[in-house]
Amino acid sequence: MTSRISFIAALGVAALAAAPAFASSSAWSEMEGARIRLVTSGQPDESGSLRGVLDVELKPGWKTYWRDPGNSGVPPQIDISASSNISAAEFSFPAPQLHDDGYAKWAGYDHPVRLPVTLTVPSPGQPSSIVADIFLGVCESICVPVQARLELDPASDPDNAENAALVTGAFAALPAPAEPEFGAELTSGAGERMSITATSPGAPEGTNLFLAGTDGYVFGTPERQADAGKAMFTVKVLERPKTKPSGKGIPYTLSSPAGAVDGFLPYP
Repeated sequence: MTSRISFIAALGVAALAAAPAFASSSAWSEMEGARIRLVTSGQPDESGSLRGVLDVELKPGWKTYWRDPGNSGVPPQIDISASSNISAAEFSFPAPQLHDDGYAKWAGYDHPVRLPVTLTVPSPGQPSSIVADIFLGVCESICVPVQARLELDPASDPDNAENAALVTGAFAALPAPAEPEFGAELTSGAGERMSITATSPGAPEGTNLFLAGTDGYVFGTPERQADAGKAMFTVKVLERPKTKPSGKGIPYTLSSPAGAVDGFLPYP
């Protein structure tokens, strides 16, 4: 696995366009190692929020990346600027797995994955069309960055039962909100490393922590140790802003054999 910059520069981008589909799900876009499509279900709510899912069907032996894969790879990205009456799109992510390919450790998936996406419709009562340019990396022995344009009309078949089951299932599979009995706590954030204590059901050896760099922060891979029945993680802070941001904090996912939770840590 190579760095993000050399990953893109050395391999280039394979651009693949799916044929337009005038339905609430796009046509499949075929690519090396995978195929993808975008599916929506239902109508926008009063705030203009419309739920969908990016369906990533990986071939056996292939992998793709989480929202922050680490030093290697690129996270899934969506650009809806060519759409009509769609102003934003945001992915949510199921709990990833920690992979070690001998060159780097990174967070991702080695199985077909459905990424929930929340789209914003500024005028819910007006027609809209989705033109989504998707960029993601898929890997077997090497990693290939790919692009696809997925097109659909969310109002053409909003009550499709198959689409509804797909979208509902994807959102239901997301990590639950963190809580005191299952979550992470920043115990030290000074200097080049920070310490995090995790509380989770089951043995600490089965607990994994994933951090998403944001607001100027970049992190190394959390290193786990067991202490007094809890998982303790040490994380190298590779980059940090000059002043602490005023946002929610550092997003994290904590997984164990009992499930997974999402939460935020204070900015170190």
